[in-house]
Amino acid sequence: MTLDQILEEIKQANSIVILTHENPDGDAMGSSLALYQALKNYGKDVDLVIPEHSRTFDFLPAIEEIKTQGKPEYDLAITLDCASIKMLNGFVEYFENAKMRISIDHHSTNSMFADINFVNPEAPACAQILIVVLNYFNMEITKEIGTCILAGIITDTGGFKYSGVNAETFEFVSWLLEKGIKVSEVYRKVLQIKTKSSFELGRIASNRLEFFFDGKVVFTYITKEDEASVKAEIGDHEGIVEMGRDIEGVEISIFVRETEKGCKVSTRSNEYVDVSDMCLLFGGGGHQRAAGCTMPGSIEDVKEKLLMRVKSYIKED
Repeated sequence: MTLDQILEEIKQANSIVILTHENPDGDAMGSSLALYQALKNYGKDVDLVIPEHSRTFDFLPAIEEIKTQGKPEYDLAITLDCASIKMLNGFVEYFENAKMRISIDHHSTNSMFADINFVNPEAPACAQILIVVLNYFNMEITKEIGTCILAGIITDTGGFKYSGVNAETFEFVSWLLEKGIKVSEVYRKVLQIKTKSSFELGRIASNRLEFFFDGKVVFTYITKEDEASVKAEIGDHEGIVEMGRDIEGVEISIFVRETEKGCKVSTRSNEYVDVSDMCLLFGGGGHQRAAGCTMPGSIEDVKEKLLMRVKSYIKED
């Protein structure tokens, strides 16, 4: 079984590195910190390398132990919440140079890029997969590890409101409550508290909302200049795409963020559009109701291409 293989590789490895995708969200951060602590408690020499992260997650246990750079080579590299090797971007070398490589993920578009892949697209969050993994390994889920897993689940389920939420999700949350973890406090810190610059970016994007296809599609964007004007920090754009999805009658919400590497596109859908399929055409991917990609060109060019693509997915009344 795959989990037996993974456990055997963990036992044999003298040095381990944990990696996740760039601009990590709560699931990436929570999953990575949870596994890091579990392996450390297991007695392993392990590094968690994340070059940059939002200060939203500064409350999570072991956050101060994250490294921005790793060693030249590791016996084992484990990626979490990462659908493809290109999502590792600037720190892919730690993965490629490792003697053994493992991917633990929940994206249906995962390219199976590791030597061992443990991927469950049915899981609402990568963090929830870790519940199964750590229990199978007989590794204790401490209060600290549970807090990190909870942060990941809350983030990728939108606060338990997305369709991927299942009975196991709430059973675990109930168990955390029994351990004394304040679920409402984690929820508030992960989803509700915003930095001032995050609020300002949201206001700018809200004022730019445009509706297409009889109000079924909503589009907005922010520029590099916008981010500079509000002194935006890492992760301050998170959640903007949700504004559009929450509007009555909207099926697809599109949010575009201008960056030095091109336009970062985030998409969300409500009922029937598979946005991961839509984003695959542009080299991206994700989940049925939440996906993204990076596209070259100006915001107007990207907008035009996206709307042409979206048109074929929208049902007419």
